[in-house]
Amino acid sequence: MPTLYHGTVIHSLSLTQLEVLPDALLCVSDREGIIEWLERGVEGSEIQEVAVRKGVILDDGVEVVVLGKGEVLCPGMIDTHTHAPQYPNNGLGQQYQLLEWLDKLTFPREAMFADVEYARRMYDQVVKRNLNAGTTTACYYGSLHDESTRVLADICDAKGQRAFVGKCCMDRNCPPTYTETTESCISSTKSWLSHFDKFTAPAPSSSTSGSSANQPPPLVQPILTPRFAISTTPEVLTFIGKLAHSRSPSIAIQTHLSENPAEVEFTKQLFPDCETYAGVYDKYDLLGPGTILAHCVHLDDKEREVISKRGAGISHCPTSNTHLNSGAADVGKMLRAGIKVGLGTDCSGGYALGILPSLRQAAGVSRFVSWSSAGSTASSPSSSDAQPLSLPQLFHMATLGGASLCRLESRIGNFLPGKEFDALRIKPASPGMWTDDKDTPEEVFEKWLFTGDDRDVADVWVRGRRVGGAA
Repeated sequence: MPTLYHGTVIHSLSLTQLEVLPDALLCVSDREGIIEWLERGVEGSEIQEVAVRKGVILDDGVEVVVLGKGEVLCPGMIDTHTHAPQYPNNGLGQQYQLLEWLDKLTFPREAMFADVEYARRMYDQVVKRNLNAGTTTACYYGSLHDESTRVLADICDAKGQRAFVGKCCMDRNCPPTYTETTESCISSTKSWLSHFDKFTAPAPSSSTSGSSANQPPPLVQPILTPRFAISTTPEVLTFIGKLAHSRSPSIAIQTHLSENPAEVEFTKQLFPDCETYAGVYDKYDLLGPGTILAHCVHLDDKEREVISKRGAGISHCPTSNTHLNSGAADVGKMLRAGIKVGLGTDCSGGYALGILPSLRQAAGVSRFVSWSSAGSTASSPSSSDAQPLSLPQLFHMATLGGASLCRLESRIGNFLPGKEFDALRIKPASPGMWTDDKDTPEEVFEKWLFTGDDRDVADVWVRGRRVGGAA
């Protein structure tokens, strides 16, 4: 039997349109978590009448979830870039820049995940805490260890988090205690990939059967992960490009691009035949609609053009970029170039769990970018081309925009009928969130985005199944 949800629903329809529905009635199928229908403007006294009209009889088998005053139902958050082995390091390293941070803090921590039982304990907490923070979908970098990264995928599946899980490929310019040969990198990547054959999608309903293109993908999927160009040889980059395109649709790819000036210069030295950093990935056929490029702080116009042309997406990680002194990415230029953009926590380069801190930092960084453009000031932005990100843009990046990076925009990201119910029930509870009876739904929601935390996330659903929350 289906479940009905009644109350204030807020979701993104586009970069410029945030839809607020104070009295919405939403119907979710019990088997696949598919949103059957969404009715607007339904008073509480009309729930039964509307349900019957839609063919739903309110008996003991139908659950009706009624949101209280001041509560909001919104789509789950999508973290398009994070490192599962690095969460124990969150909060460390602000004195370093990227390459030194990797050597002194990050690689030693990731090397510890050779111990599978240690990995199991850490990853169990990573997935659990991310779900409770409202992250319903995560794009995880694992370590270079095949077995431990399999464990991460299994935990995501068991706990019900939608996830893309990647084993890092790192066969050069890494510490002797944390590296792999080209041969072992290729063989372990093939082995790791075979593990995902065990994950299956839910059985199709009559409404989705008949077209393989409409079948839902497994909850947990593989994502090929060349850590960045510095740590991967041309042989491995060639292998990954061919492997990605050996399936249809292609296997997703995630990597870093233009995070730090020293990284950019080192990459150009390693690949002197490529004019740009993005050109390296393009040369090896790694740019496409299924590619997620983290950071992209120091792009030039040619790079934005090729990223847009190939249909790749960018994960904006502002908390990490400021914490590691990497710079301020100009998201406005990315969006104007037609590039799809999502948000990433990049833990532990970013120091905070969950997407809310990244959304807030993205707002602040966009203001700094607009102020600094052409010598403008806070009271007089330079031009219409350098405006701070709006709230609809920020929430789009956290939800529907992130879904587009994962090639899941037709399945998740908002509450349009036919999509899967990945959702959060926001119930103000944290001490930093001040609400009163005079607040409009829009005001409650904005307050949560900028002052709330995981204590306000009462329930978390993925594919219609409750998987977390503070309630």
